[in-house]
Amino acid sequence: MALWTKGMVVDFWFVVALGVVTYVLITRARAGMKIPEIRKIAGLEALEESIGRATEMGRPVHATPGLGGISDPETFAFFNTLGYIAQLCAKYDCRLINTNRNYLVHSVNEEIIKQAYLEAGRPDAYNGDDVRYLSGFQFGYTAAILGIFAREKPAASIMIGYFYAESLILAEAGAQIGAIQIAGTTSTAQLPFFVAACDYTLIGEEIYAASAYISKNPVLLGTVVGEDWFKILVFLTIVVGTVVTNIIADPKKNPLTNFIMK
Repeated sequence: MALWTKGMVVDFWFVVALGVVTYVLITRARAGMKIPEIRKIAGLEALEESIGRATEMGRPVHATPGLGGISDPETFAFFNTLGYIAQLCAKYDCRLINTNRNYLVHSVNEEIIKQAYLEAGRPDAYNGDDVRYLSGFQFGYTAAILGIFAREKPAASIMIGYFYAESLILAEAGAQIGAIQIAGTTSTAQLPFFVAACDYTLIGEEIYAASAYISKNPVLLGTVVGEDWFKILVFLTIVVGTVVTNIIADPKKNPLTNFIMK
């Protein structure tokens, strides 16, 4: 009986390598030892500035996770950022409007914001009416946000999550009311619209690194750095494999091919 399925040797050792590297980095981070730093992400650096500007103008902050459901990774990335946004709004006494398309996401966001205000020492400032479920339909949700923009005129709009056809509509509407806009999504089809219409854009996996970047939690930092190192390893493996395969034309004589197919 074989220890693993044929052709899975490389996968096995890659997973082992990722686990070991991540464990070592997390251990070093917890012990206060130096690990590589996450590079500065302009959109996350601008969060406090945008909320401060909204406070000075006496206008609210708008935050939405887009179309994602409760099980989508983009939505979880928004949860982590929302807690930080809510704490800043509580600290500066700035009104926060959270809009949602999914009723389960709405319930979670309600608790996140309530807890953030409690941790900031201002539970009385929390307003449940500003955490809003709009519509389960894509363009019903979009139209409702446009109405909020027209009536409330938020000075900052933060859109992090999964967005689709509504991305440019929301970004353009935010630009028309003069809001500082910070957007982020993993949808490659919508990123160009956010880049064109928003002040700051988190591209792809930057939204997943946001929680580690904001919290400086050693476990999260070690995990992000470990994953980045693993990506570099995979890239180098692809490069070496491509070179070796082009030099050794016969697959039977190629050591990498033989190893992968074990």
